[in-house]
Amino acid sequence: MSWRFAFAVLPGIILLAGCAGAPGNRTEANIQLSACRLAAPTQAERVEARCGQLRVYEDRGARSGRQIRLNLAILPATGRAVDPDPLFMLAGGPGQAATEAFVPLLKAFERVNRRRDIVLVDQRGTGKSNPLDCPLDPNTPPALALASTARCAQALKANLKLYTTAIAADDLDAVRSALGYGRINLYGGSYGTRLALAYLRRHPERVRTAILDGVNPPDASLGETVAADAQRALEMVFARCRADSACHKAFPNLNSALKALLARLDRGPLTVTIADPTSGLPRPVKLDRTVLALTIQSLSYAPETVSLLPLLIYSAYRSDNWRPLAAQLQLTVGNIGDQVSFGMRLSVLCAEDIPFIRAEAAGSTYLGNAWVQALRETCSVWPRGAIPADFKQPVTSNTPVLLLSGEADPITPPRNAERARRTLPNALALVVPGAGHITAFGGCTPRIVADFLAAGSGRALDIVCLKKNRALPFFVDPSGPEA
Repeated sequence: MSWRFAFAVLPGIILLAGCAGAPGNRTEANIQLSACRLAAPTQAERVEARCGQLRVYEDRGARSGRQIRLNLAILPATGRAVDPDPLFMLAGGPGQAATEAFVPLLKAFERVNRRRDIVLVDQRGTGKSNPLDCPLDPNTPPALALASTARCAQALKANLKLYTTAIAADDLDAVRSALGYGRINLYGGSYGTRLALAYLRRHPERVRTAILDGVNPPDASLGETVAADAQRALEMVFARCRADSACHKAFPNLNSALKALLARLDRGPLTVTIADPTSGLPRPVKLDRTVLALTIQSLSYAPETVSLLPLLIYSAYRSDNWRPLAAQLQLTVGNIGDQVSFGMRLSVLCAEDIPFIRAEAAGSTYLGNAWVQALRETCSVWPRGAIPADFKQPVTSNTPVLLLSGEADPITPPRNAERARRTLPNALALVVPGAGHITAFGGCTPRIVADFLAAGSGRALDIVCLKKNRALPFFVDPSGPEA
């Protein structure tokens, strides 16, 4: 179970008869757009859009052989005055589909959508763009899971070496051209920031502005500092609990409590029976040290789950009640299995990250080197694609870029944005207080994003509102935070 879960947790309007401001002359292909409703797994919300597909060669270099369909959706601008440059929104994961991942979050971009089309393209290998789906069963023993992954690689109708970021960036430009857009704006979240930077490198003349949220620059290998980054974020949680009188009273010595839980699992795994979060039926869940550590890491991503962490840790420590943690594990793995194309994620990480990790900064962290070890094992049975010679070099550009980071992000911390900014002289880097992974959808950040896109620059942005941002209060018992 451990290796599979480790890999999984890394590293988400109106109907118009015509498109006002819309896609112009289609220069590369005829994309037939029709009314559609976008939906995300496990979400009731639906978003009206215009959907279509673009056929491209799987092997873009050869321009021959198998063709695949890229699935796309457009939310036409809703206002009368429409700007010609749309916003392309690039999903994370890697492995998320843009037409699904952004559905619950599009309301935060309503101001942007008044003047600009919003374009969502399922990256090749995700969503409805020839998805590289492999079953994700967290209860499969490691040896059997590796064999299952190898079988999946052989069964998929795809050249798995051709699902990397640089190739996807060229797909994106083909969509831009086919829809008749000149210059575009980019929003990338998490891994989507890497895709945005790759597009900026390969098609610089086509980018008006870029917004990078949770920066994952290509010259940094995901996984190399994952343990140190997770430790930093957790220590911030513990420090905030100590400074909060209600939290500290309810959960003293959180660090010692977590160490005790990890030590208990070092002596052997536990099997905990819970009510399955989706079916309600009894379900046994096996917990070992690695699974616990990765569950803690996954809960560190969002303020909503961070607010539960002290309570979950102390429930297991003080009352020997492991069920809440086990239930969170099942929710996490279930959600990821619904939202991520496992094979596409492997094609990216096995080509662009794992070969370049020299030494993990694990040290005495709670996570250790579990994630990197798990991914190395998985990549041993997955075909590895080639990447451009300059792919691992920093991206240099004078394009206006807005870099957004959550103060307590456990996977793409603020220093990633500072690293990217060294070669982006027109970039503005903002750190959102109290925020975790991905920040553009909460507080006053949507207004800042809209203002940045309207101005095409970060020079005169009003960012004072960020100082008011606060982390969510901690749950001191299952009923919620102290009043």
